Amino acid sequence: MGLYKGIILRLKVTAVLLSIAVTSFAQRDSILFEENHVIDTTAIGELRINVDNLNFFKNNEYESEIVKGYTLPGFWVKPSVSYQPLKNLKVDVGAYMIHYWGATKYPNFNYSDMPEWHGDQYQKGFHVLPFFRVQIDPTKRLSLILGTLYGHNNHNLIAPLYNYEMGLSGDPETGFQVIWDAPRLKLDSWINWESFIYRNDTHQESFSFGTSLRLLANSSDVPLHVYFPVQMIFQHRGGEINTEAEERQVKTWMNAAAGVGLTFNTRNTIVPWINLEACGVSYKQVAGDMLPFDKGHGFLGTASMRLWKFDISGEYWWCKDFISILGNPLYGAMGIEDKSYLLDKPSMINAHLGYSQYLGKGFAWGIHGDVFNNIKENAVSWALGVYMRINFNFLLKKF
Repeated sequence: MGLYKGIILRLKVTAVLLSIAVTSFAQRDSILFEENHVIDTTAIGELRINVDNLNFFKNNEYESEIVKGYTLPGFWVKPSVSYQPLKNLKVDVGAYMIHYWGATKYPNFNYSDMPEWHGDQYQKGFHVLPFFRVQIDPTKRLSLILGTLYGHNNHNLIAPLYNYEMGLSGDPETGFQVIWDAPRLKLDSWINWESFIYRNDTHQESFSFGTSLRLLANSSDVPLHVYFPVQMIFQHRGGEINTEAEERQVKTWMNAAAGVGLTFNTRNTIVPWINLEACGVSYKQVAGDMLPFDKGHGFLGTASMRLWKFDISGEYWWCKDFISILGNPLYGAMGIEDKSYLLDKPSMINAHLGYSQYLGKGFAWGIHGDVFNNIKENAVSWALGVYMRINFNFLLKKF
């Protein structure tokens, strides 16, 4: 009887969200947080100066015991020079620099391991990393990328698998990436090398592997578009030559999701589309015993709509023994600061309102607001962010 009532409650909550048509899709605002990977085939022989910059002020007021609240005030800037010797080959070289207002020094290593970082080497003023990308498109559908990837929110992963805030705080992803863009299949597969080790190093090798796939049952511009998202991300920590490391146990974790989505293209200028999506989500501790759960699962029901220049979205989330590896920790059943803090079958209702627009060529701004109601903890959290994106380039010379 308890199980029956629980199912009825979940159906009612999902129905409310659907009825008001409020997905984490809106949080991944393409204007503010994504990067275009398409090569301009007419730009052969062009040497260009590029400037990409995101300014942000994001405040997270989290009441949950899973994760404490914090604020991100700052900016990142990525100046680069690009050269396109062939219509399907492009090379970019530059630097990635991030600065938080009020900070004077930054750890010298990759930010993905900051909670466990024990080094004593710092950079002053900015956290700086080299930026280098080589992209070749063997066909008009296929792109191969080496070096700095089209990462973070370009992967279009759901929030339990990937926290879109990594676009504000995480280092650029680096490694190898394959992008396939066809009418009925969208594929993004990548390996991000996060921690490199030398012989006798004192820390572990670390990398992530991910795949984000979308099967399209029909064209995306028909009145009722049907698609099937399939997503997976692994993180591995280990290494064989780091014999001086304090912790050498091999650790591998996996998050995955699969579901179905419906997009109603209304042909209306005020409400151009309404989207509904449902995903089953899973977690598995493939190797090691660092985390308290070996496996878990969850359900994410989302609904969203575009209203003029606003994205309005809502979610219902439920899970059992689920741990989010790279996602928003609010979707997990384990505390971040205190791993002994565990929740039994937590559920959450979320609402999101976002607005963004272009101010002119290369300039855009936006504001996002989120409310998270963790039912199990009886805690309401919220987040508010203001953003300014600057992204422009100009021709230096044509050879």
